[in-house]
Amino acid sequence: MAGKTRPMSQIKQMIRLHQQGYAIKAIARSLSISKNTVKSYLYKIGEAKLNMSDLLAVEDPVLEGLLHSGNPAYRDPRFEDLKERLPHLEKELKRVGVTRKLLWEEYKVSYAQGYGYSQFCYHFSQLSVSARSGTMVMQHEPADKLYIDFSGKKLHYIDIETGELINCEVFVACLPYSNYCYAKAVRSQTIPDFIGALNDCLWFLGGVPRALVPDNLKSAVTKSDRYEPDINRSMEDLANHYDTVVVPARAGKPRDKSAVENHVKIVYTQVFARLRNRRFFDLESLNEAITSCVDKLNQTRMQNRSYCRQERFISSEKHLLGKLPVDRFELKHYAELKVADNGHIYLGRDRHSYSVPHIHRRKKAQIVYTDRMVYIFVQGNQVAVHQRSKRPNSYTTNPEHLESSHREYMDISPEKYRKKASGISHSFEQLILAIFNQKGRYPEQLYRTCDGLFRLQRTYPIAMFDKACNIAVENRMFSSRSIGNMLASGMAGWNEPQENEMPMPGHSNIRGAGYYS
Repeated sequence: MAGKTRPMSQIKQMIRLHQQGYAIKAIARSLSISKNTVKSYLYKIGEAKLNMSDLLAVEDPVLEGLLHSGNPAYRDPRFEDLKERLPHLEKELKRVGVTRKLLWEEYKVSYAQGYGYSQFCYHFSQLSVSARSGTMVMQHEPADKLYIDFSGKKLHYIDIETGELINCEVFVACLPYSNYCYAKAVRSQTIPDFIGALNDCLWFLGGVPRALVPDNLKSAVTKSDRYEPDINRSMEDLANHYDTVVVPARAGKPRDKSAVENHVKIVYTQVFARLRNRRFFDLESLNEAITSCVDKLNQTRMQNRSYCRQERFISSEKHLLGKLPVDRFELKHYAELKVADNGHIYLGRDRHSYSVPHIHRRKKAQIVYTDRMVYIFVQGNQVAVHQRSKRPNSYTTNPEHLESSHREYMDISPEKYRKKASGISHSFEQLILAIFNQKGRYPEQLYRTCDGLFRLQRTYPIAMFDKACNIAVENRMFSSRSIGNMLASGMAGWNEPQENEMPMPGHSNIRGAGYYS
């Protein structure tokens, strides 16, 4: 599949549109990709005999590993050159007597390596913008689409501490069949606020339409941020979570979503005008007032209609909406990071490190993280899951991800030494406790002493070692070297019967006890 690799969230959208019966051309237009790309992916899925429902259920890195989409293809510089010339060529073509043949001849003079005439005409036709068509009456189906937009004007609330006016964007959405309306004030058009408002809208409706129709999605991004996911990908992730699709309106074509454009004007009249003389001191109270106005709008009888928006929505549309999932959508962020030699990936946004199984050191890992969780993938396989931590300059480590030697080192503690000694003898346990109860000694300074004692325990008989432990506790001898010298010299063997010791022979030249009395 030539060209730039597409995000897997977009491929999921393509699969959903294909399952809903959309033609390849319609899918390509909706997702702003070429028809050949759509054909290539569908052919790849069919050839590999992959189940489309199963592909929709897996995470994006797993899907990419299954499809093996490969690296972006080489882009022809002639095509890029023609794209740059396109506005000038279209303008010149409208002039009297100018033909494509003449334009091509001038094009070849300035760019000798350019396209031949047939390819020039073909690409020119593909790139040209078609003439604006007339309007048509749209017949909307119930529960089919949800139109989404931001109002141009803003509401505000007053910061109670500084008296500053805090401007707010107003998110507006409507179901065109019933004209059921939703509005909410948010702090900005940034991705978290935009996705949060859309989340709230779907739960307000109590169901999911078959398609979401937003305005040009770049309007939801106010500034570039390397840590923010692309808005298109975020919308697609949300759509995949709610089992729907995104069919964005064309940029600069407000008639594609005339229903919500009209509702923005209605919101100006029914919300902005009604709240113009009221003061609010926080976003929550402002949204309560907006909700009250929108509820009144939905419950007011429409002109030339025998019903209100809410009646038509409840009677004819709500039961046709798709079911909401158990959990609300969480905004996903994506990153590609290298696993460090210490077996961790560093998430720069939080300045926090997360462990990865040590066998993946120095490999590229794909990271998918939400506000609560961090998922780590290597070569299309999920290898680690962590709860997200925003504690800077810290590590979240799963002991199972470490090498055995590192894991053993991390498990070292006074309690571990005590338990190990208690399994050998009570005297040894008492010696370990006495060693760690020394005042002014840091526990890690004593670990090597304990390691030396365990080596001595394996070298000498248990009875002799126990005797040495008792002597050491009584005399506060807590050095493994002093206890080792005691065992080596036989001091710990005093008063112990020797198997090879011969009794003294009996003879008459012995002074009895009476001699000394």
